[in-house]
Amino acid sequence: MAIERVAVVGGGGVMGSGIAQVVAQAGLTVTVVEADDAAAERGLRRIERGLGRAVKAKVLDGPEAAAEALGRVSASTDLAAAGAEADHVIETVVEEVDVKCDVLGRLDEVCRDEVVLASNTSQISISRLAAATGRPDRVIGSHWFNPPPVMGLIEVVRGVETSDETLGIALGLAERYGKETIVCRKDAQGFVTSRLIAILMVEAARIVEEGIADPEEVNRACVLAFNHAMGPLDTADLSGLDILERVADGLAEHYGDRFLVPQSVRALVNAGHLGRKTGRGFRDYSEAG
Repeated sequence: MAIERVAVVGGGGVMGSGIAQVVAQAGLTVTVVEADDAAAERGLRRIERGLGRAVKAKVLDGPEAAAEALGRVSASTDLAAAGAEADHVIETVVEEVDVKCDVLGRLDEVCRDEVVLASNTSQISISRLAAATGRPDRVIGSHWFNPPPVMGLIEVVRGVETSDETLGIALGLAERYGKETIVCRKDAQGFVTSRLIAILMVEAARIVEEGIADPEEVNRACVLAFNHAMGPLDTADLSGLDILERVADGLAEHYGDRFLVPQSVRALVNAGHLGRKTGRGFRDYSEAG
């Protein structure tokens, strides 16, 4: 099946708009689907700014290429209409299983039978999401990383019913997007990458709570000793400490106490200090503006 038109549901957010930008840069037509006009417009503005950054980084060959990519992007608040026109759908809505199941169930009703539905999730069971549809063989996990235009990996996750054909479609699309892939072959909580990064973030937070080192030293250790692009606590601040808490709690439920976040993280979350998006997390970002 030829795939030329993609719908990104939840495309007004940071992840969704970034994914839509990548898809447009790859030459496909993209519809950003959001709940209201304001959210859809925010998504379009984010994509336009992102394409500008791609020009400055020489990922795109000048403003004309950015304008062409932006011309392939549209916005809609009509999920049914967008789903009916799409050759492929990526949902990027909030990381809550009931919300994702509702969206995928609604898409299942309007998308053509052959359309693959991909969920951008970092840990929710693909099999559970697929069960909300009548096409579990055509549902797959497509775990992107923030920011999608920069990060080179898509983690592709099979559910119990995901077919080989669906996996092949997902891998082929990732190649068109210019991304590398790994395949999580079992639908296990946290997949591969969330388990790895969560345990590093949690242990880094414990080291700080125990007074062994401060956040800057922990981050610098991982950057300089392990050649990480960013330290684990800076990564947690970028993703959101509320996200870390939610993901770690889900992993702890399945794998035990090694994934439990220390109380200092819960205290920051309870105080509303969630990282970059609120201006404070392990670091204070208020001076950065």
